[in-house]
Amino acid sequence: MAYDVTLILGDGVGPELAQAARRCIDATGVAIRWDIQEAGTEVMDRLGTPLPDAVLESIRRTRCALKAPITTPVGTGFRSINVFLRQELGLYACVRPCKMYPGVRTYYTGVPIDLVIVRENTEDLYAGIEFERGKPETVSVIEAINRLSTDRKVKTRPEETGVSVKPISFSASERIVRYAFEYARRYGRRKVTAVHKANIMKHTDGLFLEAARHVASQYPDIEFEDRIVDNMCMQLVQKPELYDILVCPNLYGDIISDLAAGLVGGLGVAPGMNVGDSGAVFEATHGSAPKYKGLNKVNPAALILSGVLMLRYLGETAAADRLEKAVAAVIAEGKYVTYDLKPHRDDPTAVGTQEMADAICRKLEELAAV
Repeated sequence: MAYDVTLILGDGVGPELAQAARRCIDATGVAIRWDIQEAGTEVMDRLGTPLPDAVLESIRRTRCALKAPITTPVGTGFRSINVFLRQELGLYACVRPCKMYPGVRTYYTGVPIDLVIVRENTEDLYAGIEFERGKPETVSVIEAINRLSTDRKVKTRPEETGVSVKPISFSASERIVRYAFEYARRYGRRKVTAVHKANIMKHTDGLFLEAARHVASQYPDIEFEDRIVDNMCMQLVQKPELYDILVCPNLYGDIISDLAAGLVGGLGVAPGMNVGDSGAVFEATHGSAPKYKGLNKVNPAALILSGVLMLRYLGETAAADRLEKAVAAVIAEGKYVTYDLKPHRDDPTAVGTQEMADAICRKLEELAAV
């Protein structure tokens, strides 16, 4: 069987990583018809938009995309393409596994870390409902808040204050928690932990926690607990081996997934996927690293491991397992790996992006011959 998959090249180091990941996925023997699409800053310069309509049309057709990193300007410029794709395509679940691979440098050597962060993708502060400082509508919003609220008011001057709205609904919270429990059952996971700040934000995070407890009662075979987000961060640093699946509202999930990636050695080995009822987009957790563009230097493992998630999503479990084993073996051997996976970052024996992909492809051949 052949699968249609959209391949978004991204910008910065994105095209290099896309090439490496594509070669490794093709080396599994799974037949994929790649629909190559461009997006990002360079496309913005040419076409006036960072996300041409053709990209969305392709994903809607294939219902499956592998996306290389795309730059998101900080504070200015166009809005995050990642956030737009999740909301436009209804990709409500962001799933980011953080797993310890022997050979990756980490402070937690010997600790069996294997976490999955399940993040709600459509609500919370990332809904992007913002009101700019100094705008008349912002002043009106603040005045309305102060008029309608009986106990909590905006105390800064309206003309100097920006406002973001944090919508959280019971239905979206219930949906993401149910996804986490179904994921646990599908992959033999033992526990789901809901992360929140319900002690302070009682009508938003409190609603998320209420939905989590409601769903948990329907899965007696899976252990359930909840943690306040600041305590959760401390717990992950102190004893990460006690946790399994963490289900979070949007903002906390974003922060905790980077923290968890740090536990297992960094974003270079942190894959991710965004899933909805009508399709999925697979992407590395890390960014586009424009300063390394064209240098054939950046670790391709995160995007290749995102390809592993993609193969599992397509039902190609055996191929996915082989590819993950190949990546893990190359990292463990430590010979054909990029600079960040060497004991010292200036190690002259470090190889480039494509050379590490070559080693993974060779390892796939070895595994197929066994």
